[in-house]
Amino acid sequence: GLLRDQEIEAHYKTVLETIQNNLFTVGAILATDPEKAVLKIGKERLDIERLEPSDVTLLEEEIDTMNEALPPMTHFVLPGGHQTVSFCHITRCVCRRAERLATALHDISPIDSLVLIYLNRLSDYFFVLARKLTLDLRANEVAWIPKKKS
Repeated sequence: GLLRDQEIEAHYKTVLETIQNNLFTVGAILATDPEKAVLKIGKERLDIERLEPSDVTLLEEEIDTMNEALPPMTHFVLPGGHQTVSFCHITRCVCRRAERLATALHDISPIDSLVLIYLNRLSDYFFVLARKLTLDLRANEVAWIPKKKS
């Protein structure tokens, strides 16, 4: 919501709202005990749409579209340059953390692999969105220049 509330193109806001809806679905899936997912009457406890491969495809298509407008990456990028871009990088980091936690959960209690794929592609989406917003907002993309060993 914080990123969607920024002054960004309407298209990005629409995609972000779709992502938020999908993340609520992911949350419901992860919060439901697999052993209690089906009620005694045979009906699924979660009466909601599941993630679909098309949800991942949307992210991949958005990534491809944004990448077409971006210069090739020649270096790692330091987050920042504009507050909106910084929010995007924070969002990406939270997604990566969620992906790692979901992967750890999967090792204990298997979860839908589409959830793991979605979270992985989502953090990639936010990285590319941050780069695209840097361009759109005419902010500076700051290269990470590692210190050389002495």
